[in-house]
Amino acid sequence: MALSNSQYQFARTWAFRLLRVESILLMAVLPYLGILAIAGQVKKPLALIGVLLFAAAGSVGLWFAAKGFKDGKAYGRAPAVLANGIALGVANFMRGGEFYRGAVFLGLLAAVTLVVSLFGYRE
Repeated sequence: MALSNSQYQFARTWAFRLLRVESILLMAVLPYLGILAIAGQVKKPLALIGVLLFAAAGSVGLWFAAKGFKDGKAYGRAPAVLANGIALGVANFMRGGEFYRGAVFLGLLAAVTLVVSLFGYRE
């Protein structure tokens, strides 16, 4: 099924917007995790540092993936689809941990972003 130009443009525009939102949200979580680590007792500080570094790298990666959609380039699609596939798995684990509000929010955001990322690029 081929998308019309307006459908393709719609998907690409929303992929750009949602990836930027995800990037900003991920970067906003970093200070929270840092404060939580300082305020509480951290049993595995190297693991926490790893989480913080990967979250920062993921945020930067999502930002550049969004730039790829904005510029109409191919390099943004695969990381966007992969990151949102992972986010769907994270939402499932959040549901398993009975954090339903976070799971629903993350699951919906990831699902919508994954779909528009799939259709926001054409060969």
